[in-house]
Amino acid sequence: MDNNSVLVLTAIAVGIVTGFISFIIYKNILRSRKIAVEKEKRQILENAKREAEAIKKEATISAKDLAYQTKSETEREIREKTKELNQLDKRLRLKEEQLEKKLDQIERRENELSKKERDYNSRERTLSEKESQYSHLIKEQTLILERISGISTDEAKQELFRRIEEDTKFEAAKLAKRIEDEAKETAEKKAKEIISFAIQRYSSDYVADATVSAVSLPNDEMKGRIIGREGRNIRAFEAATGVDLIVDDTPELVTMSAHDPVRREIARIALERLIADGRIHPSRIEEVVEKIKNEVDTTIREEGEKAVFDLGISGMHPELIKIIGRLKYRSSYGQNILQHSKEVAYLAGMMAGELGVDIKLAKRGGLLHDIGKAVDHEMEGSHQEIGATLAKKYGENDYVINAILAHHGEVDPVCVESALVAAGDALSAARPGVRRESIENYLKRLSKLEELAMSFDGVDKCFAIQAGREIRIIVKPEDVRDEMCSVISKELAKKIESEMTYPGQIKVTVIRESRYVDYAK
Repeated sequence: MDNNSVLVLTAIAVGIVTGFISFIIYKNILRSRKIAVEKEKRQILENAKREAEAIKKEATISAKDLAYQTKSETEREIREKTKELNQLDKRLRLKEEQLEKKLDQIERRENELSKKERDYNSRERTLSEKESQYSHLIKEQTLILERISGISTDEAKQELFRRIEEDTKFEAAKLAKRIEDEAKETAEKKAKEIISFAIQRYSSDYVADATVSAVSLPNDEMKGRIIGREGRNIRAFEAATGVDLIVDDTPELVTMSAHDPVRREIARIALERLIADGRIHPSRIEEVVEKIKNEVDTTIREEGEKAVFDLGISGMHPELIKIIGRLKYRSSYGQNILQHSKEVAYLAGMMAGELGVDIKLAKRGGLLHDIGKAVDHEMEGSHQEIGATLAKKYGENDYVINAILAHHGEVDPVCVESALVAAGDALSAARPGVRRESIENYLKRLSKLEELAMSFDGVDKCFAIQAGREIRIIVKPEDVRDEMCSVISKELAKKIESEMTYPGQIKVTVIRESRYVDYAK
């Protein structure tokens, strides 16, 4: 063998010995570790047993304590419940004793009531017998009286009721006349002074501005230009303004119809502007109408501001001022509503100054009392209701709203200023020449007044005078007493208010005159 082979074999032998030694060492290490783990495991089990025993002892002690506490509480609750039951038992025994006493009382009362009922039944039978006897006697006496008097029982009742009614009316009329006379002695003179003073101070010439709905033309050829080819100009004009333009056979005149007075005024001014300019076609119409709308809006705002400034009213909502300006183009019975509202405000303010009440409130209510007429074609309801809604919407106080609602007497005034606004409205509307109406309505009102007056018993003649603002009645003196004249005047006034529509107020005068004529021969 050579040296290399020896070296290899030696190396192999050394490796085998080293591996064997390492295996023995590793095996010894594993055995020692296993022994240590077993020892540690036994130690952990012993510790766990000791801790378990300690916990078991503590749990046993806690359970005994809890059981003792529970037992104590249970015994205490049992004692309390027993005490409560004893008290309830005592109360129940007392209630039972009281109920027995009440039952005894009820039995005694039932016996008493039974006895009284028997007595009552016997008395009722006796009364029924007597009533039958009395009814028979009354019938006999009634028949005897009917034969003697010659009238039946119903006729006698009617005659009695009629006499009672006449006497009652007579006494009521006397009392009403006496109260009125006493009130008039102190109130009439002062009221006349205040009203006459206010009218004297506001003695302006009144010109009613009627709403114009017709436009004059320079010639009839202009009608064809207004209509346009195939009617395009008139259709464009009606669409832009919202009014109906009526072109008929009336020479040199066209008419405009619309419920909205502001639209009608815009249409009138626009048509006049187009006629003067001479250029009439759809685009020009739209341009002019838009321009006129802006001008009229400015005029409306300026008129409202001017009215508020002239009256010295402050703090009014801008939209409400604009609505006031719209009244410039609104009329009623030919009376311009803006001018009428300003006049009512002045009259109410003057009367408020004489009475020493709130002048500004009276003026404010007077200016706004007909504000609903500016938009009554747009909203449902009377102009008073619409005006009150607008005033409430734009922050006016309750007194102003009441003045608007009460100026035609539909609701009662809650302050003196509301009554003054109603008085100013009546004065402004009743001035001669202020309002215009057709002859047909005028004649109908006169006929209706005389017809209502003649419907009363005892009326001999009646005359509607002063353009229907007064009705004078002449009664038969032999049929109507002086005191009944007051009743007739009041009932006729109420009847006129409920059945007729009229501007201002109507005076009712009842005249009773007795004449005795004789001749000396």
